[in-house]
Amino acid sequence: MSLHTDVYGEGQPRRLLLAHGLFGSARNWGAIAKRLADSFEVTVPDMRNHGQSPWFDSHGYEDMAEDLAPLAGGDVVGHSMGGKAAMVLALRHPERVERLIVADIAPVAYSHSQTALIEAMQALDPAQPSRSAARAALDVPEEVRDFLLQSLDMKAGRWRLNLDVLAAEMDRIIGFPDIDGRYEGPTLFLSGGESSYVLPEHRDRIKALFPNAQFAKLPGVGHWLHAEKPRDFEASVRAFFT
Repeated sequence: MSLHTDVYGEGQPRRLLLAHGLFGSARNWGAIAKRLADSFEVTVPDMRNHGQSPWFDSHGYEDMAEDLAPLAGGDVVGHSMGGKAAMVLALRHPERVERLIVADIAPVAYSHSQTALIEAMQALDPAQPSRSAARAALDVPEEVRDFLLQSLDMKAGRWRLNLDVLAAEMDRIIGFPDIDGRYEGPTLFLSGGESSYVLPEHRDRIKALFPNAQFAKLPGVGHWLHAEKPRDFEASVRAFFT
């Protein structure tokens, strides 16, 4: 089964694939994808177990990389979970990736489990009378509430997230596979200036897998750099890919 995708700028000679992070969807990239469509044919999938894409019993990065491989064939950008999937795609199928941007994530295991957010979503009755009622009832930090509620299908009374599988696979999601190989293509690790996801101690591992990696930061933003400063993020993508 193939992923659900949105495509912008169909027919443009250059191809660009955008991969979203955990609990996200293709719509997270919508504004940026529309603007980049003046130069690229931009393909934006809902990752497996997210949005309108099929649900599976596994959620490993090898799985996600194989999902993305048929959609790739040019430049690739991935954020957070999508960044890890994009890295594995480049390492396993380097012929499918011309250039790579990894947004605010490193090829390492992290300790910040997102299980508490899944439990809060599972505890919410999805058959809410209104979105404002759902917002009041969802017991999560204020800064992520609206983001998570984008995946609540009010009409169907269900989450567009395979919460059970995401919970079961959390160790794989916050981890990174033990993978051989190197991706020799141009690679940019673009991080938020206020984020701690990509640290100096990660650089040896990054360089071992991506020997041509470059590093840059967007000042004044955290982990959600493409949402906090979309114009600056877009400009960084254009500068690196051109």
